[in-house]
Amino acid sequence: MASDNFVDYVKIFCRSGNGGSGSRHMKREKYTPKGGPDGGDGGRGGHIILKGSNHVWTLLHLKYQKHIKAEHGEPGRGNLMTGAEGSDTYIEVPVGTIARDAETNEVLFEISEHDEEVILMKGGRGGRGNNHFKSSVNQAPEYAQPGEEGSEGWCILELKVLADVGLVGFPNAGKSTLLSVVSAAKPEIANYAFTTLRPNLGMVEYRNNQSFVMADIPGIIEGAHEGKGLGLRFLRHIERNAVLLFMVPADSDDIKKEYHILLDELKKYNPELLDKDRLLAISKSDMLDEELMSEIAEDLPEIESIFISSVSGLNMQQLKDMVWKTLHK
Repeated sequence: MASDNFVDYVKIFCRSGNGGSGSRHMKREKYTPKGGPDGGDGGRGGHIILKGSNHVWTLLHLKYQKHIKAEHGEPGRGNLMTGAEGSDTYIEVPVGTIARDAETNEVLFEISEHDEEVILMKGGRGGRGNNHFKSSVNQAPEYAQPGEEGSEGWCILELKVLADVGLVGFPNAGKSTLLSVVSAAKPEIANYAFTTLRPNLGMVEYRNNQSFVMADIPGIIEGAHEGKGLGLRFLRHIERNAVLLFMVPADSDDIKKEYHILLDELKKYNPELLDKDRLLAISKSDMLDEELMSEIAEDLPEIESIFISSVSGLNMQQLKDMVWKTLHK
């Protein structure tokens, strides 16, 4: 089984703080026995705020913290003193986190930058003190507003992995093996479907001390856009990759057909994914001789493609060159 350290989906219950009530205080001093109303306003309740962080890579820290609350605002006091605001509660999340309403599934917002702050649940407003309600006909009002209640409800947080290159292919296409060869990442590798149950990121070193990030994402199957297999858990990570590297093994019955099935799943999930740059790698090509490669090449899809083998090292540097050129064209 893959490690549970990568968590890309959590459901949390949030409750922002109530606003403090306004004060009904009357000014009573030695020389001003009828000084009138001087009740201050209540303080605002604390917000629940999401804050983007480049130092957090997963939602693991929220997996067992299901209930998150902010402080209530304090009530107003005499002498027009406003109550203190309730402390805001900050939730650090990785860049690329989406917040949804758990009931409607509506996307509320996305955290797309480091240190970006967005209010998830607003705190209640503080009530106004009786000073606000004095008038020529009512110079000593004895009432004030109560504080506004905060908001509460279930929210869903989803993470989309950010990488320069996303590997797209059916289970057992050799994606994890490729990542382990071109980077220091050590994904689990075995000869059965869905070995990869979570995205793996690897930093790929390139010429002149340059590098790019490659993501090995759980394998797609036909019907993934409807939630089959790892379905939607897989597809949302594709959205934040600059280049899509499709991988089809050399022993596939029909490489062209397999590529178009993969492409169709992306289109059905989000047609905008087809606007991304695409490359095709024919993996496990160490089992082919030059004659077979030439024969297969004649019937490949009309995109830039390359035959590779992570085992023998066939065309590994050429693959990096192709990816780098596409990223920087």
